[in-house]
This record gives sequence, C-alpha cells and structure tokens, in this order.
Amino acid sequence: MADYSLIFFITLTINFVVTFLSSSKICASEASSEDQEHGSAEEVKRHRKLMNNYLIVYLLATVSDWLQGAYVYALYDAYGYAQYNIAILFVAGFGSSMIFGTYIGGMADWGGFRRFILIYTIIYGASCITKHFNDFKILMLGRLLGGIATSLLFSVFEAWLIRSHSDAKLGKKFLSRSFSSAAYGNAIVAIIAGLVANKAATATTMEPVFGDMIYAGGYLNPFDISLFALILCGLYCASIKEEEKFGEGENQTTITSSPEEQENSESNWYDGLKNAFTTTIRSRDIFLCGIISSLFEGSMYIFVFMWTPALKALSGDSPPPLGLIFSAFMVSCMAGSSLFSIFSTRIKEEVLAIGVFITATVSMVLIAAGSTDTVLLIGMLLFELCIGMYFPVMGIMKGSIVPEDRRAAIYNLYRIPLNFIVLFSLLADLTPTFSFILNAILMSVATILQGILMFRRLNMYRTTRKQRQRALSGSSIEEARSLVTVEEHKD
Repeated sequence: MADYSLIFFITLTINFVVTFLSSSKICASEASSEDQEHGSAEEVKRHRKLMNNYLIVYLLATVSDWLQGAYVYALYDAYGYAQYNIAILFVAGFGSSMIFGTYIGGMADWGGFRRFILIYTIIYGASCITKHFNDFKILMLGRLLGGIATSLLFSVFEAWLIRSHSDAKLGKKFLSRSFSSAAYGNAIVAIIAGLVANKAATATTMEPVFGDMIYAGGYLNPFDISLFALILCGLYCASIKEEEKFGEGENQTTITSSPEEQENSESNWYDGLKNAFTTTIRSRDIFLCGIISSLFEGSMYIFVFMWTPALKALSGDSPPPLGLIFSAFMVSCMAGSSLFSIFSTRIKEEVLAIGVFITATVSMVLIAAGSTDTVLLIGMLLFELCIGMYFPVMGIMKGSIVPEDRRAAIYNLYRIPLNFIVLFSLLADLTPTFSFILNAILMSVATILQGILMFRRLNMYRTTRKQRQRALSGSSIEEARSLVTVEEHKD
C-alpha cells in the first residue's frame, strides 16, 4: 500500500520550491517595473487594483462551488434515493449546463459580465436552498439551476477577467500573471473548502424540521455555508465603484465582425449566440481551441468521477485517506500554476500547451496501466499538475483567439461537446480502467489538434512580424499597427 503521507509531503515540498521560484520571478519583475517589458509602475498599480477586486469575487464564487461538490451525492443518498434516481439527477445537471446554460451564459456579452455574475450568485443560491427539500422534483429543479450556474462560473468570470485587462490597458504579461494567480488561489480555497465542509457536515446530524419535507443540519451545512459565500460574492461585486467597473461587456465589436453583424449583434439577446456559432464554425483557430478545451476538460471530469473507485480497488482492506489525497491533488495543482508563471515568459502558450497535453497523456497511461496504488497516485498527481498549468495556458490562448464581443457566448458553446463527453461517461457506466484509457485517447487527440493549432498560430506570428517590418520600412507606423491588428484576428 502506498505511503500517502510521504507522497503528500514530497508533493508539498515540490510545490514550495516551485512557488518560491515563481514568487521570486514576480517580485523581480515588479522591482524592475520601470522596464517596459514588465510594465510601468502605473500599470502595476492598475493591475493590483484590478486583481484585488477580481480575486475576491472569483474566489468567493469558486469556494461556494467547492463547498458543495463532495456532498451532493451523499445528500441524495441520505434522503434515501436509489442509485438510478441519483444518476438521473446528475445527468439532469450536466444536461442543463449544456442546453440552458449555453443560452443564458451566451447572453453575458449582451447584458454585461458583472450583471451575469450577480445572476450566477442568485441562481446558485437558489440551487443551495432546494437541497433542504426531500422532494425529487424540487431537487431536480436544484440540479437544473446548478447546471446553469456551472456554465456561468466557467465562462463569465474568465471573460470578465480578459475584458478587464483590455479596459485597463494591461498587456499579455499581466494577463498571464492574473490567470496563474487565479488558478493558485482556486487550489487554496479548494483545500480550505474541503476542510470547512467536512467539519460542518459532521458537526450536526441531518434532521427534519418541517414534516418529512424540509431538512436541516448534517450534509446540508456545507450548502448553507456555500449560500453565505454566494451572498458575499454578490454584495461585493455589486459594491465595486463605478471607476472600477472593468469589463462590463458593453457593446464592443471586433475586426472579425462584418458590418451587417455589427449592426445587428446586440438587437436581440439570441443574436449574440447565433453570431458566436457562425464565428466559431468559420474560424478554424476558434473551432480548434474549443475542441481542444472540451477534450481536456471532459477528461478532467471523468477523472473526478473515477479516481476514488480506482484507488479503492487497489487499496485492499484499508480504505485510502481521501481527504489527504484530495489535498495532495490541490497542492499539485498549485505547483502547476506556479510552473506556468515560470515558463510563460519564455515559451509561447501554444507550445507550452503541447507539453501539458503530452504530460497529461502520459499520466493517463500510468493510471490505466498501473497495478499498484502508488503508481496510480503518481499518475494522478501528474495529471493534477497538468490541470494547474492548463487553465492559465488555455485562458491566454482563448484570450488571444476568441473575439472580444462574443467571448462569453463562444465560451459557453465550447461547453457543449464537454457536456456530451461527461454525459456519455455517466450513461455508459464505464469501469475506472476503461475510463482512463478513454482519457488517454482524448488527451492524444487533444495533443494532435494542439499541434495543428500551434503551427497555425506560429505561422501567423511570423507573417505578422514580416508584414510589420515591411510596413515600418516602406510605410507609416499607423499602417504597421493596422496590419498587426488585422493579422491578430485573421483566420
């Protein structure tokens, strides 16, 4: 049996070293803020102010999600529902995210990102309240609301962050640092949320308070704490001062929009989603980016479903310490986000993504072929490291590929194939071994597609540089800047 404590200690040590190197790099960059490469002192100040607001809102939103995750199944089981009925509830949640979440999340470009963050807190808060009712229909409503909220969480916040940097006139280096900080902070609050939720769930017993219909205590306590976090998130988001309202998603257009589309893009809420679909189909880069992200994140969800039964099957009579393992996962994820901070200034994100996907493929092969729990755990920690690097890498890639005026809508379109993958894994009733083999295949396909996207983007960068040099030598600086802007959005 694996020495889980020793593996956790080694993971924690690696994270400490990598985080120290990353922090030293950031401090050195800020110390040289007069150097144009790292941004002026005024830019550093604007970035710090922006991130203070964003991280408070974002981490309150994510902690509300982490608090619930481990106790949804346990709550349904405590209510006495059969495995079949619980599966229906979970399928309904992902189906809602795919259908309703896509439409509602796609409206954020039209209605404003911060406004839809407030909608997220209301919808997810209502989902938490439904958990108190031992009624299948009300619980189903809660799952439908939760699916919509999940789509908003994984699209609107990222779109808001990217638009905020654009509004604040902050460059790509600041955006890379922001995604890394968000990923690192998310891992920290996941660990804290797990500890708090575990303590809350065992503090009292779940008992009926109104007949056999309404319950309180026990597994419901984490959902109540989540509701409180959502209220704080909404209140703080609403309290941000007018001059700090970066990324409102007002009627912005980009060079990828035709004159007719620009004229009609905001006439109806559904036009944004329709135009986003047209843009995705027409642009190979946008389409490839969406398929790649769906493959990785679909594999991530399958991993979340299957890591516990996979480890239990090899642990013998002694059950694995799930809490300690989850903490090790989050520490490994933190190390991944720190690694991104180190490599992001030296390696283009398209190239870095290739390394992430190759490593993720190797990790899935280790898990699928492993015959001991030690090998499985090493493969799982390696995959969590990839997750920590993936989100900032993909965030930067999507930030440069997806047009600004349709960002939230396209991000939600990306979640449709992702939810298909998740629904397939739930309905097919796959074994852990076959699930990880499927993940290895998905990661291999993602690696190939990322290679295609990488060569397309690198060729575009080379073409841009050549045209800029020609423009600077034989034309005006204004023409050179125009060429750069056109090439950035060219298919």
